[in-house]
Amino acid sequence: MNIASNPIEGIAGKKIIILGSAHPLRGGGIATFNERLAKAFMQEGHDVQIFSFSLQYPSFLFPGTSQFTSEPAPVGLTIHSCINSINPFNWIKVGNQIKKIQPDLVIVRYWLPFMGPCLGSILRKIKKNRVSKVVCIADNIIPHEPKPGDQIFTKYFVKPVDAFITMSEKVKEDLLVFAPNKPTVFIPHPLYDNFGEKISKELARKYLNIELEEKIILFFGFIRKYKGLDILLDSIKILQTSYPSFKLLIAGEFYDDQKLYNEQIERLGIEQQLILRTHFISDNEVKYYLCASDLIVQPYRSATQSGVTPLAYHFEIPMIVTNVGGLPALVPDNKVGLIAEPTAASIAEKIIQFFKTGEQHYLPYLVEEKKKYSWSKMVDAIMSIAKL
Repeated sequence: MNIASNPIEGIAGKKIIILGSAHPLRGGGIATFNERLAKAFMQEGHDVQIFSFSLQYPSFLFPGTSQFTSEPAPVGLTIHSCINSINPFNWIKVGNQIKKIQPDLVIVRYWLPFMGPCLGSILRKIKKNRVSKVVCIADNIIPHEPKPGDQIFTKYFVKPVDAFITMSEKVKEDLLVFAPNKPTVFIPHPLYDNFGEKISKELARKYLNIELEEKIILFFGFIRKYKGLDILLDSIKILQTSYPSFKLLIAGEFYDDQKLYNEQIERLGIEQQLILRTHFISDNEVKYYLCASDLIVQPYRSATQSGVTPLAYHFEIPMIVTNVGGLPALVPDNKVGLIAEPTAASIAEKIIQFFKTGEQHYLPYLVEEKKKYSWSKMVDAIMSIAKL
């Protein structure tokens, strides 16, 4: 692949390498983002390769059932699965390989301090070519679930980075602790538009075997402590007596102790209000879960940004998000959705408010607001901050 040899008129194609998860890794949205970003750069005439992981997490650190997808590889992308996150000799090898390619730009994803030693070492090797600019897209700087060594690993990582893109103001603020003098710009998470187009609620529910007349609230994505599913379950108990004509659809794999949630559900006696699809949701099924829903609830305890929000925008599904981190900034209150406090009572109150108002109130705002979140804006911001 050599897109640069035939660039779009007026654009000098650059050699770009993206460091981060990609197919066949599932990546929890990061792989999907990286692949979509690569295509956005290619559409503007650049030569793009992705350097992904041959080993992303050791099995004892991975909470899910599998790190890999069975879906076909994305068409038209060059993906090298070659980075071993725990092998320093591999870091040297990969760093030297990319150094010799002499890319104009290296875009590196940072979402977990565990990756700091690996990615920081690779970047140090690359920078020795004195050609490549390094821009980091920082999903998180201070992790949701802190561990010993986080600050040391993050400090090591940020040193060879030239500039940063964040997708929430909260992460931009967190970066000041580690990189106060490096250029940083906030660009909202672009829309995920690679899961297909919006389909009818009737078609989506038929596929999922859900009754058309049900009111469906969706919790979507990997289930982790900070995402607050337990808070939402407590909300369902409140709603069970005051507003019983609904179901909570839980769609996503447990990355937390499933037993704790099962015990909570049994204790609350809310089994009849739940539809459990607690397995990994493949890319080709995402549209069915979103389009089957009346409302998406993100009951997070803490957050920077969320990949669920751009999904909701793409499929034009109203949201309730909690007033934590960067979530409220992307969800104008009483327009595209509602803002709740991270408590069961507040979330229950907002769910009732939503259904009393009706989803048609929110649709025009969703259609208008989603125009802000384009991939071309992300590409432009990266090129600008890299001074390319």
